[in-house]
Amino acid sequence: MSTAVGSYAAVDLGASSGRVMVGRVGPDSLELTEAHRFPNRPVRVPEGLRWDVLGLYAGVLDGLKAAGAVDSVGIDSWAVDYGLLDADGALLGNPVHYRDSRTDGIAGKVWATVPAAELYAATGLQYAPFNTLYQLTAARVSAQFARAGRLLMIPDLLAYWLTGEQGTELTNASTTQLVDPRTRDWAYGLAERLGIDLTLFAPLRRPGDPAGVLRPEVLEETGLSGPVPVTAVGSHDTASAVAAVPADGERFAYICTGTWSLAGLELDAPVLTEESRAANFTNELGLDGTVRYLRNIMGLWLLQECLRAWGEPGLGALLREAADVPALRSVVDAGDAAFLAPGRMPERIADACRESGQPVPVSPAEVTRCILDSLALAHRKAVEDASRLAGQPVDVVHVVGGGTRNALLCQLTADACGLPVVAGPTEAAALGNVLVQARAHARVGDLAGMRRLLARTQPLTRYAPRGGTQRWRAAQARLARG
Repeated sequence: MSTAVGSYAAVDLGASSGRVMVGRVGPDSLELTEAHRFPNRPVRVPEGLRWDVLGLYAGVLDGLKAAGAVDSVGIDSWAVDYGLLDADGALLGNPVHYRDSRTDGIAGKVWATVPAAELYAATGLQYAPFNTLYQLTAARVSAQFARAGRLLMIPDLLAYWLTGEQGTELTNASTTQLVDPRTRDWAYGLAERLGIDLTLFAPLRRPGDPAGVLRPEVLEETGLSGPVPVTAVGSHDTASAVAAVPADGERFAYICTGTWSLAGLELDAPVLTEESRAANFTNELGLDGTVRYLRNIMGLWLLQECLRAWGEPGLGALLREAADVPALRSVVDAGDAAFLAPGRMPERIADACRESGQPVPVSPAEVTRCILDSLALAHRKAVEDASRLAGQPVDVVHVVGGGTRNALLCQLTADACGLPVVAGPTEAAALGNVLVQARAHARVGDLAGMRRLLARTQPLTRYAPRGGTQRWRAAQARLARG
């Protein structure tokens, strides 16, 4: 292992913003600074909701210019979405946003060919209406799709523009519902039954694989001196975030918090049982042969949409007021697809409480407390179910990502789970991105070594559960009854 300090640029793209972070990694040091942050504003055009991927690419270039000299670049983003290229490698329109309505009703068409139980047994992916498989099924009737010669997931598309080389990183590919989590390769038989030509995808890459070097034009625009390699990382941001969980041992659960909450376990093998499918757990691939066995929960999207509706009030004061609202007065199902679309979130939460016969939250503080109690309850259910279905006990819950800044949510999660919560690091996806690059350059060791370095160098906050979990169990039962 090298004793020198390396510098790595992590391009980390979220659903509402992107940033380029610079990580400096040595044998016993890990520092992360923000070079550039830029908005990610989806655009609604006549044909639907689209990502402004050109704006994102411009932000990446500006970020690399601000980052200065680095040893490598890695890119992670949200999952499932992609860009289509023609035979010449030109982008065929802006990528479709996963919240677009084009996949409404598409799952039933897929299940008519491959029943849902068979689909899960083959891919281990939970049902979500925006899975890439359903997007592809919806897109196949379009003129744009007919012209496509290549499909690249969002991080791979940006890496292609930076380097001119094409690849499909495995952790993100595992969210397409076209990968077999046992073989860690494409589910060829399934794709054939569904009429999907897997040659549309570029060859698979694994985290740590080389992904090309910055093109001369990119070097000129960013002011960097070449060669600068691009390294494949866990390009699904959750894969990078889970790699940055500072856990010691195996008996831990993780919750990656942000727009979504991804709650579950790290396993050595997928869980493909019918009971697992019914519980809506997904098996996505992680680093070093691991499986991210988790449930997708709507997450802080609920609160973000409410804040937008309220005119962006100060969050700190709102959380202090919410802490004084009686606990578990009203709760909603934080995984309900009814909350997926943007708009009117406070009213939709109030409607859900009204329809279930609960007190209707009125003030912003009451709605906020309802959301945070509901998220903590969903976290409890996910951890409890994952532990039971996988047969893996849990002694501690690690919360990483943006939700670590929300002390009330972290404390409520500890209370609900009846387990200690360790919160941090906040910039988990960027740190995981950086550490995979550093490992590819022999500056850190294996996954366990990466986690020990994180535990030694990153600020962590511990929350002990307060009281018993009986009232949370009662609220969970009340929610189950509807």
